[in-house]
Amino acid sequence: MQIEVRPAKPEEMDEIKKIAEDTNLLPPDFIPPKYVNGITPEMTLCAFVDGKAATSYAAWPFLMRFNGIDAPVAAVSIVGTLPIYRRMGCLRKVHARHFELLHEQGERPISILFASQAAIYQRYGYAIVSTQNSYQIEPGNIRFRSQKHMNTAGKLIRLKENEIETLDRIYRQFSERRTGYLVRDKFKWETGVLNSPSGQAVHDKIVYEEDEIPLGYVVYTVTPHLTDRGLAQKITIKDMAWLSISAYYAIWNYFTRMDLAHSISWMQAPPDDPMPHIILEPTALNIKSSRGFLARIVDIEKAIPLRGYDTDGELFFEITGDDMCPWNNGKWHMEISGGKGSIKKTEKAPEISMEINSLAMLLFCQHDATTAKRIGIIDVMAEDALPRYDNLFKTDYKPFCCDII
Repeated sequence: MQIEVRPAKPEEMDEIKKIAEDTNLLPPDFIPPKYVNGITPEMTLCAFVDGKAATSYAAWPFLMRFNGIDAPVAAVSIVGTLPIYRRMGCLRKVHARHFELLHEQGERPISILFASQAAIYQRYGYAIVSTQNSYQIEPGNIRFRSQKHMNTAGKLIRLKENEIETLDRIYRQFSERRTGYLVRDKFKWETGVLNSPSGQAVHDKIVYEEDEIPLGYVVYTVTPHLTDRGLAQKITIKDMAWLSISAYYAIWNYFTRMDLAHSISWMQAPPDDPMPHIILEPTALNIKSSRGFLARIVDIEKAIPLRGYDTDGELFFEITGDDMCPWNNGKWHMEISGGKGSIKKTEKAPEISMEINSLAMLLFCQHDATTAKRIGIIDVMAEDALPRYDNLFKTDYKPFCCDII
């Protein structure tokens, strides 16, 4: 048996996409064909067993918001191995080669993905760096504990089919200081949030504005839904952004007018979303929490300068056990000056020691160092250093990605 890892050839692309489709079995409209068809042979890195396609794999060259900075990342997608080729190490070989290439090229030192099974990717040094919630609520249960922010000066407008610019301006401002949000170009908008669903669904875009200044939007679909009380509607929120709390209240209050709706679902809500704290009865949201996206630090030296920092200072830590990216192992001196980060190897004794996935959690601020020590994912040699780590890695918002990669 011979395993070859290489990009797919143009004439092999249909077969590679079929492998991804057959192994993942995603719901209709989950990933539109236009998005998958946008993947070129140069973006792929696949495994072939004795000349036959076994593993599909591709990486988009995206930009991600990283606490105020646009950071280039490799967004891994369409990953799948046919069952007859599993347990042969195909996917591990693909990952190892991809990490080598990213290290050599030096352009995208962080890899991100959404995983059907996080256990697969945590073996390769990925970390779960985000949490997301889902809501399902009946319109009649949308009642706020306070009316303080119910601003009547604003108004809601319905956008036309091709109006992307207004949404994009709001989204860019909304995501500016956040971490994990992708920078959307026209293709990403059209194949993601604004992808029109098939069947009988209605696709709508509502913007809230005050004094003709757009301050928030919601994109959602309406589909027929059969209940024990007869035919009703199901509303699914695809995306929401707000630049003021008044806009947030107005958008949710808009859904109370949906008299024919049986339920409103939002499958990807940020972990620090306001709704659980402002609704009169939080249990009405039927909140479910799950993992969000995963991240892999492929090259520490290139990754540390990618994000924004709000406090200056220095850290001394050690990375151990990174067998897939051995260049990450060792003792490091990280310095933040003027909000910019730099890092280099050092001989100085480390304050903490950790594996590469624990560093990813700190870098994305999924956990602070104090929490990381408490749950046992870092070893601390200098207890008095923990507040400094907490302060240097902190972000204004919890990490989150609302796009499907």
